[in-house]
Amino acid sequence: MSWVLASPIIIPFATAVLAFLFRAGPEGRWLSVIGSAGLLVASIILMVDVLDQGVIAAQMGEWAAPFGITLVADLLSAVMVVITGITGLAVAVYALSDIDTKKEALGYHALFQVLLAGVCGAFLTGDLFNLYVWFEVMLISSFGLLILGGRKVQLDGGIKYVTLNLVSTILFLSGVGLLYGMTGTLNMADLHGAVQEVENEGLLVLIAVMFMIAFGVKAAVFPLFFWLPASYHTPAIAVSAIFAGLLTKVGVYALMRTFTLIFTTDIAYTHTILLWVAGFTMVTGVLGAAAMNDIRRILSFHIVSQIGYMILGLALFTPLAIVGAVFYLVHHIIVKANLFLVAGVAQRIAGSTDLDRIGGLYRFAPFLGLLFLIPAFSLAGFPPLSGFWAKYVLVKASLDAGAWWIAAVALVVGLLTIYSMTKIWGYGFWKPHPDGLEPRLSRLEGKDRAALLTPIAALAVLTCIIGFFPEPFVQFAERSAAQLLDPSDYVAAVLGATAETEAPTGLALMEVTE
Repeated sequence: MSWVLASPIIIPFATAVLAFLFRAGPEGRWLSVIGSAGLLVASIILMVDVLDQGVIAAQMGEWAAPFGITLVADLLSAVMVVITGITGLAVAVYALSDIDTKKEALGYHALFQVLLAGVCGAFLTGDLFNLYVWFEVMLISSFGLLILGGRKVQLDGGIKYVTLNLVSTILFLSGVGLLYGMTGTLNMADLHGAVQEVENEGLLVLIAVMFMIAFGVKAAVFPLFFWLPASYHTPAIAVSAIFAGLLTKVGVYALMRTFTLIFTTDIAYTHTILLWVAGFTMVTGVLGAAAMNDIRRILSFHIVSQIGYMILGLALFTPLAIVGAVFYLVHHIIVKANLFLVAGVAQRIAGSTDLDRIGGLYRFAPFLGLLFLIPAFSLAGFPPLSGFWAKYVLVKASLDAGAWWIAAVALVVGLLTIYSMTKIWGYGFWKPHPDGLEPRLSRLEGKDRAALLTPIAALAVLTCIIGFFPEPFVQFAERSAAQLLDPSDYVAAVLGATAETEAPTGLALMEVTE
């Protein structure tokens, strides 16, 4: 069982080593594609096992929980690894044309694979300290990808990105230390029970707020989001796409995991904060997008706005709201990565992503127009695409919970999202090109056209499948939400006999040895 859990981490790391050794030639890029395909296969095998057996866990080095390194997969973590594999493969294929030989020689493919390993590790770890370790793996590799090429604008965005994320890391590590001092354990399943016995509830709530801020920076929530729109428009399109799809979602996942499994002793306080954060995140993100005039900047601000919807589901903390958060999380990764990929093709054939400097895309590249409309309409919540169902569930959950104001905010933000998408369509696709250029897809070489359009079309088809046939995906989200709200299976899978025999763990064991 351990190899099934470890393979989504091992495969990208092994691929990174090989890609770095062969970085000077074309072998590196194909190794990246093969490794990404291997990750997807491994993630599907893991998903099948979780669907068949329920929550599965493995103890690395045969150290029994809660003392060793635990890898654990429930439905949420398994589907996040699958989506990581899908997005990683799509971007790896896209990079065949998008990443030049200079960036390849500097180690792009190795850094890309290390990033995938860090993301999968964060989704599969069952230990808070190891979650910190995987965050660091992601930070190092993402910073390397962000500044690859060394342009001034990249360095400026990279400094903002890494500075605030380092502050987040310090706060996260401080919270980990305080939590360990109170409970004697960092195993998340063990913490579920340990926090119930903590006498100083005020300090526990303070630690919860520290984690909320630390993960909030990673997720780019209000008011901690400014690093994202300052940096995501600066690197290569392939880098922007993988960042847009995955990086902030790891922060959202960490919030969902810890605030359903560990920090549930004062929901009235902590989740009310999350509710207000969700509202402000939606509004500030969509207003920022409305003010921008560059496709990548608009899409970057929309990442912030859409994160608010996911946090909304967690904040309401009802079964239907968690269903909406899980559904939205999966839908958004696919849609947002795809929109950045479309922006990259538009830049290649029209010469820019600045809406004042491009145009004519619908007339001369109607297929690209269609590939833009699918994720754009989904992001805005048009039926019957995937974004409509995600927003519908969250708005209904808000109304059922009596949170009328946040439902109204979600609907208004959806309307403003439509405005931003129609702005991109009107300026970039509908109006003529200001320089009289004819942005045809035929301007791309055949191999480039295949590498760029194939992953975009595949992700668009996946978006349509989720939208046209939502029932199995909603049912999956319902099962995931049930596991989050009742983590007994998660705890039993990790602690096993230790939980059944009530063996002393954490502070209790420390007291016995003393």
